[in-house]
Amino acid sequence: MSKKSIGTNAERELLKKFWAAGWAAIRSAGSGSMHFPSPDLLVGNKIRRLAIEVKYCSSDNKYFPKIEIKQLKNFAQYFGAESWVAIKFSRMNWVFVSLEDLYETNSNFVFSRKNLTKGLSFEEIINASIY
Repeated sequence: MSKKSIGTNAERELLKKFWAAGWAAIRSAGSGSMHFPSPDLLVGNKIRRLAIEVKYCSSDNKYFPKIEIKQLKNFAQYFGAESWVAIKFSRMNWVFVSLEDLYETNSNFVFSRKNLTKGLSFEEIINASIY
């Protein structure tokens, strides 16, 4: 299976989880390949809106180009949404990471599997008060 199809499947899996939990959700097909910033998923309920960049990771660290995080942050600000990164490390549950909890390097942002306690589970993200 290609990296692209693995990522697409991860986005669809998370989309279904949000709908099953009573949240409205849409997937932005081609996000990251268009001129305008757009998150992978845009989800919400009557109280909250989340702009989410979705990643599947088979290694211990997930790296994000700085431009990708900047675009997510910009979109979320324009839309009035919270910006989050959702990572599914192989053989683990989803973890939702605030942009403030990403570690900045010279050229990227990174989140490590060893820092999972900084993230929220799916249940925590859908039941949290406004972050």
